Amino acid sequence: MPPSVTTSLTTSLPLFDDATPAGASPGEALAHELLQRARPAEAGHYDELRDAEGALRPAWRGFVDHLGAPLDDLQRRQALMARQIREDGITYNVYNAQGGPSRPWSLEVLPLIVEADEWRSLEQGVAQRARLLNTVLADTYGEQRLLKEALLPSALVLGHPGYLRGLQGVTPPGGIHLHVLAFDLVRGPDGAWWVVSHRTQAPSGLGYVMQNRLIVSRQFPEAYRAMNVQHLASGYRRLIDTLSELAAGCVGGAEGAQGAAPSLALLTPGPFNETYFEQAYLARYLGLPLVEGGDLVVRDERLFMKTVQGLAPLHGLLRRLDDDFCDPLELRSDSHLGVPGLMQVVRAGHVVLANALGTGFLESPAVHGFLPALSRKLLGEELALPSLPTWWCGEASAWADIRPELAHQVIRPSHPHAGTPGFGSPRLRQSFEAVLGQTLTAPALQAWRERIDHDPGAYTVQDFVPYAQAPVWQGGGAGAGGAGHVNPRGASLRVYALSDGRGGWQVLPGGMTRIATRDAGPVSMQLGGSSLDTWVLTDEPVDTFSMLPTSVRLDELAQRQRPVASRIGENLFWMGRYTERAEQQLRLVQNLIGLASTEDEPDDAVLQALSALSLRCGLVPQGTPSLAQAPRVFERAALDALIDPQARQGALSLAHNLDALARSAQTLRERLSPAHVRLLRTLGPDFQQALTPDAPQGRPGLQQADEALEHLAMQLSAVTGAQTDRMTRDAGWRLLTVGRLIERLAGYAGFLQAFCTHEALGQAQGYDQLLDLFDSAITFRARFQRRLERPALLAMLVMDENNPRALACVLRRLRTELGKLPERGSSQADLLALLPHQGVGSTLDELCDPALGPERLLALCARLIDASWRLSDEVARLFFVHAETHDAMVSA
Repeated sequence: MPPSVTTSLTTSLPLFDDATPAGASPGEALAHELLQRARPAEAGHYDELRDAEGALRPAWRGFVDHLGAPLDDLQRRQALMARQIREDGITYNVYNAQGGPSRPWSLEVLPLIVEADEWRSLEQGVAQRARLLNTVLADTYGEQRLLKEALLPSALVLGHPGYLRGLQGVTPPGGIHLHVLAFDLVRGPDGAWWVVSHRTQAPSGLGYVMQNRLIVSRQFPEAYRAMNVQHLASGYRRLIDTLSELAAGCVGGAEGAQGAAPSLALLTPGPFNETYFEQAYLARYLGLPLVEGGDLVVRDERLFMKTVQGLAPLHGLLRRLDDDFCDPLELRSDSHLGVPGLMQVVRAGHVVLANALGTGFLESPAVHGFLPALSRKLLGEELALPSLPTWWCGEASAWADIRPELAHQVIRPSHPHAGTPGFGSPRLRQSFEAVLGQTLTAPALQAWRERIDHDPGAYTVQDFVPYAQAPVWQGGGAGAGGAGHVNPRGASLRVYALSDGRGGWQVLPGGMTRIATRDAGPVSMQLGGSSLDTWVLTDEPVDTFSMLPTSVRLDELAQRQRPVASRIGENLFWMGRYTERAEQQLRLVQNLIGLASTEDEPDDAVLQALSALSLRCGLVPQGTPSLAQAPRVFERAALDALIDPQARQGALSLAHNLDALARSAQTLRERLSPAHVRLLRTLGPDFQQALTPDAPQGRPGLQQADEALEHLAMQLSAVTGAQTDRMTRDAGWRLLTVGRLIERLAGYAGFLQAFCTHEALGQAQGYDQLLDLFDSAITFRARFQRRLERPALLAMLVMDENNPRALACVLRRLRTELGKLPERGSSQADLLALLPHQGVGSTLDELCDPALGPERLLALCARLIDASWRLSDEVARLFFVHAETHDAMVSA
C-alpha cells in the first residue's frame, strides 16, 4: 500500500449551474450534465475528470458519448455491481477483524481512464524499473559490485531483514529473481506520474484486478468496446507461460526421463489473510491448485504437495507469502505458514519461486533515493519514471539536508516490520505508519527529529505530493437537489510488470486504482478505501486473447485432472461429516420440541433414550438432568446450546456445527461454487437470526426454535443437493461422501443403540420417534401400515439396502466409495476390512431371535459405531497425515 498520506482539506468549489446549451446533442447534453454534477478537484490536486479549462477530458467525453443511459442510471449499475460482489462472495479481510465477518470488496462504478499515449510512457518507465530491480538483485546476491562501489549502502542492504544471507551466491532458475512486480504510482498536481513504492516479495491484487474488470466492463459494454480498452488476459497467460518454461528445468530424475510437464501451484498464507479471496480466485483463473504451507513437504531437496493420491512433485510456486514466513527452519522459527526446508530446495535449484526469496529489501522506501544512479550505472539510462524525491537518513549528509524541511515531508520506516521475531535485527527497531510532517505540531516535529537523530538508518524521508483526484459516483442524497453526483477522491494506481523469462517485461495494461474514503484522506483499503477498474485505451487493435483454450490436445487431458491436496481432501471429508451431523442434530431437536408440545404423556423409556442421545450428540452439556428428571431444565439447556457456536457450556450443538461448516467453506473457496459458499456461510447467521429475531442476545422459545429449524432443514437440503449434484466426482468429492457416510453410520447406529438400551421400543411412541430420527416414517407406514413389530422396524432401518438411511444401505455405499478412493498400496483392502463384508454382518433372523433378546442388536450397533471411528482414523492416516515413508507415496 502507498503511505497513508492525508491531503490538505480545502473548501470545495460549488457545482456548475449554467443551463444546457440550446440545440446540444444527447452526448453533449449528458457531458454538460456530468459537469454540473461533478465537484471539481480540490485546489492543488490534479483533476482526472476535467482539464485546465474545466471541460471534460477527451477520454471522459468518449465515455459519456457511449454511456447509453441517463446519468442517474449509474446508481442502478452501482447497485447491480454490489449485488454481484455479494453473490460471488468477493471479500477483503481486515487483519484486526479476524474472527468477524469478511468485508465485501469495495468497487466503484466509474473507472479510471488512461489515454493511449500516456500509457505508453508509463509502460516504458515501469518495464525499465522492473529490469533495473532484477539487475540490482542479481548483483546483490552475486558479485556485489554495487555494495563495493558504494552505489548502494551496505548498511541499507545487509542490515535489512529482507536480505537473506543464506541465498548469497544462489542464482534462481533462468536468472530471474522477479517474475511479478507491482508499482504504486500517483499523479502530481502538474499531471506527472511518480512512483511511491514497489512490491517485490509477493505483490497482491492481480485477482482483484481481473474481478474489477469483469464486473465493471459488463456495466458499460458499449463504451468498453467503442473506446478500445485493452484487455488483460494475455498478461496472465504470460505469467503462467513464463513460470512453466522456467520450471521445466526443475523437472528431474524419473520425471524428466518420462517427459513430465512441470507442476505449478499458488502458495497462500491461508483464509485469514486479508486478500485470501483474490488468491483463491487467481488460482482458479490461472488453473493452479491453491496450497498452504502445510500442504507441502520437502524430500531429498525437492518440493512435494501432499495429495490424497500421494506425494506429487511441485516445480514452481507463485507465492503470496512474504519471505520471512516461508521456511521456519531458516527464517522465522515461529511461522506456521511456511515449508520446512524450502530454502534448501531453492539453493538446490529444484523449484521456481515467483518471486524469488530475498527480494524484500528492495521494498524499503530508502532504495528509491539510489535508483537514479543505479539506472545510469547498470542500464546506461536515465530513469524514465521518477520516484518521489527520497532521502535515507542513514546517510549523514542526506539527513542534514532534509532535517530543516521535515515539516513538509513524509516520514517512513526504512525497515518495515523490523523487530519481528526471527529477523535477527541488531537492535529493536519498531515499525510505524507513514507520518505526514505537515500534520505534526512543533513539539511533535521536534520529537521526531530527536527520534531520527537517535537511529537515523531506521528512517527515510520522502517528498510529499497531493494525490490526483478521480471521479467517484455518489448516490442520491446530499448535493445537486437530492440527485446523484460525482465527488473527487484521492487516487493511487497500482500497475504490474510481468517477466517473460528472457529479460523482457510485459506491463499489464491496467491495474488496480485505490481511492480514499473521503474527498481528501488516506488511500488505503484497510482504512475503508475503495477501488476502481483501470481502463487503458489503445490506438491499436485490442488483444482479444482469452485464458480459455480454443482446443485441448488429447495428451493434455490427463494433466488437467488436478490432484486433490490432502488439506482440501480433509476439509471436504469434514464438510461431509459436519453436514450429516447437523442434519442428525436438527432431527433430534425437532423430535424434542415435538415431544414437549404433544398432549400425550411421554414414556419414561423414550425420555431416557432421547436424553442419552442429546448428550451423545452434543445438544446439552454434561451433567444436565434428563428429560425424565427435569424436563424444563433440559429443554432450556438444549435451547441455549442451539445459539452457542463457541460451545461455552461444552455442548457442541447446531450452532457449533454450522460454524464449523462455514469455516470449512472458507478453506474450500477455490473448489466450491460462489452460491454453495454463500449458502454455507449464511446457515449460521440465518439460524441465529431466526431463533432470536428481536433480541440477538435473547433466549429462543419453542415456537421460534421450531420455525428456525424448519427453515434450516430446507437450507441443509439445498446444501445436500449442491454436494450431491453440483460437484465433480473426483477424489475430493468421494472423501466428502465417505465422511458423510461414516457420520451417518455412527449416528444411526447410535440412535438404534440408545432406543434399544433404554427399552424404548416397547410401545408406539418409541417406534414413531425412531422412525422420525431415521427420516423413514412415511416409507415405513406405506409399507407396513401401523404394524409396530420389531422385525418390520429392523427390516426397514437395518436391512433395507434401498433405504438411504438404513444401515445396510449406508454400508453398501461406503464400500462402493471406499473402493473408488485413490490406491495407496493395500489401502482399499485395509479400509474395507474394517466393515462387514456383506450387508450389516448379521441376518434379520439373528437380530429378531427372541432367545437372544436385544443383545445381538446391541452388539451389532456397537461393532458398527466402533468400525466408523476406526475407519475415520484410518482414512485420515492414509490420505491426510502421510505418515508412511515417502518412497511408497510418490505418485507416478
